[in-house]
Amino acid sequence: MGRRWLWLSSTLVLCLVVLVTSHTALLGFQQAVPGYTWQFPADHAAHPAYRTEWWYYTGHLRTTTGKRYGYQLTFFRHRVDSPGVSLNPSQWFADHIYMAHMAITDVSAKRFVYGEKLNRAALGLAGASEQRYHVWNEDWAAERLGGMHYLVGEIPGYKLKLIVTPSKPPVLHGAAQDGLSQKGEGKGHASHYYSFTRLKTEGVLHSSEGPMDVVGESWMDHEFGSSQLTPTQVGWDWFSVQLTNNTELMLYIMRHQDGSVDPHSSGTLIRPDGSSVHLPRAQIHIQAHAQWKSPKSGAVYPQRWTIQIPTLDVTLHLEPVLAEQELVTEHSTRITYWEGSVTVHGTLQGQATEGVGYVELTGYVQRVTL
Repeated sequence: MGRRWLWLSSTLVLCLVVLVTSHTALLGFQQAVPGYTWQFPADHAAHPAYRTEWWYYTGHLRTTTGKRYGYQLTFFRHRVDSPGVSLNPSQWFADHIYMAHMAITDVSAKRFVYGEKLNRAALGLAGASEQRYHVWNEDWAAERLGGMHYLVGEIPGYKLKLIVTPSKPPVLHGAAQDGLSQKGEGKGHASHYYSFTRLKTEGVLHSSEGPMDVVGESWMDHEFGSSQLTPTQVGWDWFSVQLTNNTELMLYIMRHQDGSVDPHSSGTLIRPDGSSVHLPRAQIHIQAHAQWKSPKSGAVYPQRWTIQIPTLDVTLHLEPVLAEQELVTEHSTRITYWEGSVTVHGTLQGQATEGVGYVELTGYVQRVTL
């Protein structure tokens, strides 16, 4: 009963957010604009002056017996009150709400399982530290200690404990490679955005078969902003690719209600030495060769993509390891989206290559508002 009451209370708070925070600038939220000065590791922590923030991990794991798993673990922070304004000193007052998603793709069993959490900041149920990188939602958590990230999460049938260690420095996305990732036309329709594009991963995955030692590689995104999408944008198609030659690729395509692609869509190619190249929309060509219709939501998602970047002589083919990798998050963000592990093969500057990746597809059921 207590959990149900807390969920209902948080849901009411979430509805209030939609009504109260539609005019971001009037409430004093900072916007993602040029001139931000990054300071690591401090910037791994929370930025409560911005309305919305998330820390996002995906990865590809393998056991000693060769079984393969994909995973996602994401933490969301959404501010309810205006920065600098305290409406109620009570410990029950919620100035933030926190949401989290976790998913496991069991490649061998062709099984996809996910879970979600929603809590208020009150009473320590969930939170994100401003002093150091530590974000949690009940018993799920991500924390940085000694340069390593410690991840913990549990959903029905699976419990994950991982240590992920960056193999490359953080990559700042955006046209100026300063971390300002423009999502649409106009001031503030952007996020401050960086990634760890390759993290050495080790830990334990518990399942019905018992504990299994796992190793692999992960990807981490961290974004914060206050009014990222324009009124005509409905969602995005986002791609992350990790190739065996130590090259990575991030692309996002912002979609409008009329089906057109926003010219601010872009990407980043990360070289083996950690240096990066910004990719404007004109250099990115993405074609889907199939579709999958969800039996749960009825959404039709594109599948099986070819990515071409002619200026860099890149052609990559992406294939989902499983079609059914959809999350219907009715009890947290209330966004239905497809987030799936993919295999990759193709050519890079005339050389055959292969790898793994993750694809995120939003706005195919309802418009995303950020």
